[in-house]
Amino acid sequence: MLKIIIKLILITFLILTNILTPPASAADIDNGAQIFEMHCAGCHINGGNIVRRGKTLKKKALKKYGMDSLEAISSIVTNGKNNMSAYKDRLTIEQIQDVSAYVLDRAEKDWR
Repeated sequence: MLKIIIKLILITFLILTNILTPPASAADIDNGAQIFEMHCAGCHINGGNIVRRGKTLKKKALKKYGMDSLEAISSIVTNGKNNMSAYKDRLTIEQIQDVSAYVLDRAEKDWR
């Protein structure tokens, strides 16, 4: 009988934990837009690149260089590469996810 009560308590706890715990939030594209304007637009205005012309944030270039995923963009934002500075010490993980999602969203819309 005690085992049944313990199991019921455990099951109830697990159910309530899942109900009361909010799901992980998806990237906030509006926040990503603000971060982009503050940290990225100086070099990447309208998805371009004033430092290296061919390395834009346009869909075609992202695909060409294997940067057309949230993971790839997040990695570059986090760790930098070549002329691109690393932002791991300036942005939180959430901010990096948000700005990466914003870049993908804008690329899909041809930066319009």
